[in-house]
Amino acid sequence: MAVLQVAILITAADIPVAVGSLAAADFPAVVDRLAAAVPREDGKMTRLSDTDKQRIAATIADVERHTSGELVTVIAPAADDYVYIPTLVAALLALSTPAVLGLLGHAGAIEQSYLIQLISFVCFAILFRWSPLTMRLIPKQVKHQRAHRVAMEQFFAQNLHHTEARNGVLLFVSVAEHYVEIIADKGINDLVPDDAWQAIVEQFIVEVKAKRIADGFVHAVTDCGKHLQAHFPAER
Repeated sequence: MAVLQVAILITAADIPVAVGSLAAADFPAVVDRLAAAVPREDGKMTRLSDTDKQRIAATIADVERHTSGELVTVIAPAADDYVYIPTLVAALLALSTPAVLGLLGHAGAIEQSYLIQLISFVCFAILFRWSPLTMRLIPKQVKHQRAHRVAMEQFFAQNLHHTEARNGVLLFVSVAEHYVEIIADKGINDLVPDDAWQAIVEQFIVEVKAKRIADGFVHAVTDCGKHLQAHFPAER
């Protein structure tokens, strides 16, 4: 299957957004179950209002009424739980802790090395499960690959590759990785310039940077819908 992928890996400052009650088991995360959140002044999270969620859902419904194509928006809280790398780092730090303490003059550190390593490992492992710290430990390339993998999985899970005219489009956002991707199947991709998808992603980023999260989704869905409507209008 030939598809187009337009992927943007955004810096942490670019998407000040987190997902609340949405879990991996909630996939597909269609907009009427959206549980996104943005930071409040006190540093806590406040959810997108019901009005915003209804507005996004209404935009998707409007697009669907005017095209025979398929458009799906998926919002993932994270593309992976990233257990391996933080656990590995915790183990390496724990193994080195007695030696470091010994060099600092703590003579008993070597004799108690096993206990120190065990306690250190548990402490580091717990610390590194704190999501902001976890994401800092993961290389950007790994986050990019994992998010892209989930995007492709969702493209198939949503059966967007089974449309008769090959006109399925996925707008995918992975919050923890600050990652946005549009995947378009061959039927629609052959009719739309590549830079058109890129422009949608870039406009989405502009809206998100301005903390207009709902506007970003609405405009991205609308713009994707325009391409679908132009080439695959609804059957009368």
